[in-house]
Amino acid sequence: MLSRRIARASPLRLPVLPAARLPIVQQRGYLPKKMRSIEEIQKRYPESDYPSLTAEEDPNMNGGYVNPPRIKRQFRDPHADWWDKQERRNYGEPVHEDHDILGMFSPYEYTWITPGKGLMQIGAFIVTLFGVLYIVKVTYPDQPAYPREYEGGLERELGGAGAPRARIAGDPDP
Repeated sequence: MLSRRIARASPLRLPVLPAARLPIVQQRGYLPKKMRSIEEIQKRYPESDYPSLTAEEDPNMNGGYVNPPRIKRQFRDPHADWWDKQERRNYGEPVHEDHDILGMFSPYEYTWITPGKGLMQIGAFIVTLFGVLYIVKVTYPDQPAYPREYEGGLERELGGAGAPRARIAGDPDP
């Protein structure tokens, strides 16, 4: 357990330079010296009650915890008499170590359609969309109005033969 490992950990012993010493108040610990001793820690937290399992006895390296079957809670019977109806779980039932993935609040698995049928539906949508766009392009009427033409091309009205022409949008500068 983590608390026992922390209690047993020896402090990191680094050489302290005289110039970098902390003030006396900061050097002191919060517990008396007798409570920080290794003998006192071993007396309070004996190592004999912590299970030491071999790799053969504990292949999952989870301290001997017995995992229930890997079944997503979404696939359990929603109408059964569960103690926790939202999570579909009974009181005292062990929780799988991957509960965050298998619980009810994990992403929903859509099992109502196969991937092949889903791709076929997406393809049908794309073909239909481009088909409708092509039909609209083919049947859409052209510009209903034609450019108006004047006799003489409005040369006199636009400044005569030597007048500079107006620049059309998109044309490069002369």
